[in-house]
Amino acid sequence: MSRPGSSSAKEGSKPGFWKKGTSFPGSIKPVYGAQHPPMQQSALPSKSKRDDNGKLKSNKKDAFHDFENKTSDAWDDGDDDLLVMANIQMSLRDVRKTAEAVIDNHSKQINAQNDSKQSHVTAIPSATSSQGAGPGVGMRLNTGWQAPKTTAIRPTQKKVPDRQVIKLEKFKSAMAAQNTDLDELRKLSWSGIPKAVRPTAWKILSGYLPASLDRREPTLLRKRNEYFGFIEQYYDTRHQEMHQETFRQGLGLGAILKDIPRMTSLAHLFQQKVVQEIFERILYIWAIRHPASGYVQGINDLVTPFFVVFLSEYIENDVESENCDLQELPEETLRIIEADSYWCTSRLLDGIQDNYTFAQPGIQMKVNALKELVKRIDVPLHKHLEEQTVEYLQFSFRWMNNLLMREIPLRCTVRLWDTYLCEPNGFADFHLYMCAAFLVRFSKDIQRERDFQGILMFLQNLPTHHWNNEEIGELLAEAFKLKYMFADAPSHLDKK
Repeated sequence: MSRPGSSSAKEGSKPGFWKKGTSFPGSIKPVYGAQHPPMQQSALPSKSKRDDNGKLKSNKKDAFHDFENKTSDAWDDGDDDLLVMANIQMSLRDVRKTAEAVIDNHSKQINAQNDSKQSHVTAIPSATSSQGAGPGVGMRLNTGWQAPKTTAIRPTQKKVPDRQVIKLEKFKSAMAAQNTDLDELRKLSWSGIPKAVRPTAWKILSGYLPASLDRREPTLLRKRNEYFGFIEQYYDTRHQEMHQETFRQGLGLGAILKDIPRMTSLAHLFQQKVVQEIFERILYIWAIRHPASGYVQGINDLVTPFFVVFLSEYIENDVESENCDLQELPEETLRIIEADSYWCTSRLLDGIQDNYTFAQPGIQMKVNALKELVKRIDVPLHKHLEEQTVEYLQFSFRWMNNLLMREIPLRCTVRLWDTYLCEPNGFADFHLYMCAAFLVRFSKDIQRERDFQGILMFLQNLPTHHWNNEEIGELLAEAFKLKYMFADAPSHLDKK
């Protein structure tokens, strides 16, 4: 077998096709002009560029003609095989040299970057580097080798704050002002209050904390001491004979002791004895100081959102309130949560106390108003309820008495109260529109029930256990639309 560059008997008798062209199908070419400068014509292999007469081959048509007629020569000519191998070896040497240059150049750049602690390194080697690398280096070559990929270290970019972070900062700024602008705080709170600032925001919005920053600490100290003064003064009277009449009416401690263990919104939390004792004291002190109503079943539910929100201020963010063991909290912390829950609940009940006086006239008025409102906004639903002899009082009394707390998850109640605390008389007037929006949301489901029993069973077990802030936000938007339509025209709700 002859070596590249030597002649053979075959070469003289049969011209080989691959000798006529500069390359062959599948061959590998050095990348000239990228890692290497253009080679001089004299440096090119003679057999790969010249024909049998020693002349440079330039006629592409002849090359194609030879390819078409003598393709078999590519596989029969032994010299050509050696020439192919020689070209491949040259190409591989060039590829390896290019790869080594790229890796060496990249290593030098990384070392230089570490030494100077620069914040940006270019992934592609510079064309002006000592190795002379240029465009094309690092691209996949025909041998299958690929230059290692490098991850560009980009300059540190300023992170754009998300909406929740911006909203939180607005709340902190508003509440840290020397005199908090209550209108601004209400506007911020209407669409929901961030968890981190909700305890303080609720205290301000409920009127428990003053708008003046300087007066807040003295007010908290005075009101907390006042509450525990009530405990010392009244709590031991719960078993005295003078209060037995109240107990027999079910408006005193007897009813309280029955209701608290049945609270299921956070079953685990209310199984703890320390929690039950806190609720007993809060509810008894409120009842003894409001003899016109006393304790009425349902008031116990209204303490829960305040208690849970104020508790969240003292537990880790990754611990849910229902899993919190209150025995691990200091006694002073529990006293603070108890006193603050009492005062905020009292503020709420002051606005809806007629819901809990004798015969509960406030609730009856709201139920009638709900009926008139639904008659105007959803005629088919109203007619369906009438045809099946379903009275609004039969399902909406609980909605008014418990402020929908038995109908939606506690997390949704907390979000709902963010808005109620912002609305003028939100727990009374705005709650009416919320109940209307709530009922109409299930209009089609209710109309699919064809009898009295089916309708009431559905209304008492509404599919809301999976609800979150999104569903509450939609209902609040609908309730606001109804308020806008009817609040300024109260005669629209008059019974015709």
